[in-house]
Parts: sequence; C-alpha cells; structure tokens
Amino acid sequence: DDFKTKKLEFIAHWGVLGSSWGINRTMAQIHALLIISIEPMTYEEIMEELQISRGNANSNLRELMSWGLIQKIIYPGDRKEYFEAYKDVWKMFTTVAKERKRREIEPALEVL
Repeated sequence: DDFKTKKLEFIAHWGVLGSSWGINRTMAQIHALLIISIEPMTYEEIMEELQISRGNANSNLRELMSWGLIQKIIYPGDRKEYFEAYKDVWKMFTTVAKERKRREIEPALEVL
C-alpha cells in the first residue's frame, strides 16, 4: 500500500530530523505519527504502530506535552487517554525554537 509506505518514510524521516531539534528519535517518531493521524491516538495504538514499550511511549508523550507539541484528550465515559499533535506547521517550528531557547540557550547565558 503506497500510503503505508509513505507514512513509514515520513515517520522515519521525522525521527532523523528530531535529533537536529534536540529531541530523541522516538519522541520525534511519535510526534510524526500524531501529525499524520486523522484521529487522536491512545497509548496502545502508538505503542503498536511504532513497536515501542509503554514506558518509552509514556515518557516521550509527557515530554512532547511539556514541549507544547501535542495535547492529551479525555472523552467523557472513556477511561483511555488520547493524544493528538497540533497540526499548524509554523506554530510547531516556533514552539520548538522557543523551547530550545528556554532549555539550552538561556541556561548557557546564565552561566556567562
């Protein structure tokens, strides 16, 4: 299936790009998966799709939320937690730039 091939290529490529933004490959792959997902995804769906452990999914999803790149969604009457990425590409890149400044540049400047 051509879509599945393109999807896997996008996820792999986004994972490589993540290291240049200062985030790990798995975190970037989760982000890529959520970017191209039409519906919010559960832990289980993310774990199955990327073949990662619950701990790995959990820590990377928390980190993506702390970066402001994804959000958690709770539906009334459903015990599962769902996650979705913010889809605005410009906002995504400015968020990454702000977070890198806050996490890397500002601490370095305080030392000077």
